[in-house]
Amino acid sequence: MEITGRLTADAVVRKVKEDKKVVGFTLALNDSYRSGDERKEITTYIECSYWRNEGIAEYLKKGGLVQVYGRIGVNAYLSGNNEAKATLTFHVSEIKLFGGGSQTASNTKKVDTGKAVQETTKDSIGDIEDELPF
Repeated sequence: MEITGRLTADAVVRKVKEDKKVVGFTLALNDSYRSGDERKEITTYIECSYWRNEGIAEYLKKGGLVQVYGRIGVNAYLSGNNEAKATLTFHVSEIKLFGGGSQTASNTKKVDTGKAVQETTKDSIGDIEDELPF
């Protein structure tokens, strides 16, 4: 599954076991629709966890636009008032960063294995096109 949204806050790295760390962040997904003549906007929040490389956390800053790939889940619980609640969770396997922060709007970063970061800019796209076999 693929989701694109904005980070609601800077990512946080949490230590969960002796040597295991997880990057946690929340994405806001904005959507709108019309109901008669009225336009309605909905924001859905999804809690994300990324286990592959905590180094990505320094790039996940509030307001940044990201695209994540992985699987979605639900975390159901009872509130202090015994009211049933649930949150959407997303187990991230791949992250793409789109501009924002100190990067220029043309920069895109992709992390898919947690070990390599591939950076693509408008300048490097021209170099790639020169190497295409057609």
